[in-house]
Amino acid sequence: MEEGDDFAELYAAVGPRLWRTIYVFTGGRPDMADDVVAEAFVRTLERGEGIRDRAAYAYRVAFRLATLELRRPPTFADVPEESAAAVDEDPHDLLAALRQLSPKQRAAVYLRYQVDLPIDEIAHLMATSPAAVRVHLMRGRRRLAELLPEVADV
Repeated sequence: MEEGDDFAELYAAVGPRLWRTIYVFTGGRPDMADDVVAEAFVRTLERGEGIRDRAAYAYRVAFRLATLELRRPPTFADVPEESAAAVDEDPHDLLAALRQLSPKQRAAVYLRYQVDLPIDEIAHLMATSPAAVRVHLMRGRRRLAELLPEVADV
């Protein structure tokens, strides 16, 4: 099998889940998720066969790139077409509630409860410790319970 085929298989297996994870991590910014995931896979391809776990490497690169993008001051092009008030109108909207979490809390909550990954794997993908993931999950769940009290009562 050629390297291109191997890379295509990696992208097919990891790409959609990574995109959704970065989409949540960035607070629902599809343009940023597109750019970050594409760049993460380019860097993974450039790195070649020297990577032990290519999927984990792509995740780590994507998280680092997204973190850098989130720290960058917004430009006019970064302002979404819909206003922030329109997004916050529905208090039951999970994505609006997730936007109020820190990026690491959003990623941990998404990977644990939507993707159903174990804490050790989340820590590996986020390049952090399992203890840090547990803290992000605890704080994220606590904040979501405050933001979505009717869901917490179910």
